[in-house]
Amino acid sequence: MTRMDTFDDWGPSATVETLRGRARRIAVIRAFFAARDVLEVETPTLGHGGSTDAHLDSLSLLATTSAGRERLWLQTSPEFAMKRLLAAGIGSIFQLARSFRDGEVGARHNLEFTMLEWYRPGLALDALIDECDALIRDVLERDPGPLTRRRYRDLFRERLAVDPFTTPLETLRQRAERHGELPMQDADRETCLDLLMSLVIEPELGRHGVEAIVDYPAAQAALARRRIDPEDGVEVAARFEIYLQGLELANGYDELVDADEQAARFAADNRQREAMGKPMVDVDSRLVAALEAGMPAGSGVALGVDRLIQLALGKDTVAEVMAFSTPRC
Repeated sequence: MTRMDTFDDWGPSATVETLRGRARRIAVIRAFFAARDVLEVETPTLGHGGSTDAHLDSLSLLATTSAGRERLWLQTSPEFAMKRLLAAGIGSIFQLARSFRDGEVGARHNLEFTMLEWYRPGLALDALIDECDALIRDVLERDPGPLTRRRYRDLFRERLAVDPFTTPLETLRQRAERHGELPMQDADRETCLDLLMSLVIEPELGRHGVEAIVDYPAAQAALARRRIDPEDGVEVAARFEIYLQGLELANGYDELVDADEQAARFAADNRQREAMGKPMVDVDSRLVAALEAGMPAGSGVALGVDRLIQLALGKDTVAEVMAFSTPRC
């Protein structure tokens, strides 16, 4: 009998004991940042702009405001508002934020979830990886094994014998079709790489410790800077993802501070959404204005709190560490 079978429909997804364990880990997170003089902030859940990322689906609503009836967007993360605070000169900040992503349902996902996001002006990306690893260890309350750094392209070379940047697209399509058992004849490079990463590589990441994967394809830069790979001059994204026990826990960027480049990426995202038959998303013009005013260089990271607590408490799903998961909200 599962936990959700022990109550009528009104009951919680998690046990009371689990919720106490969750609260203890949340306290650990706050203590971690207090010891480092990183300020806790709160920003709105609703905004006039949403995430344009073609691989995320934002939730929106119509609300009556001082301007009349307006469409507002539920944040997929607190990133935009926090970056506006950075541009205002607030310094290092963190937030435990309620976030929303449509269609994300499963053992590792919930429509509403808790995102831990923090920003460190002046901190190099490699140092942020170390800080992220230190936080994970504090929350787990045990040693998960050593921290290792791996390049994205090296993972593909070792496990699939392809180079994600230089292997011909047709070869990637054949590999993706073989592993995904789906027709891939019209798939673009990023679709093939995403499928191969999720099906072949990700499940084995972080099995012997914390793994930080760096230097993603430039097309996956999102809100990160791009840089040149010294191996052969290929452009890569200055970002990382952290995995433990096959779970992606965190996604960090050397943050993009160029307003014109950010506006261009938002526009490109919406063109991609249109090509995919997805609705357009309103661009956060205030973020672009904040970047124009000047946001300090530095790095930032978003970490899935529910997933980390799931690992800390030895649970099989994120629903088991939430008071009320989406089916019970």
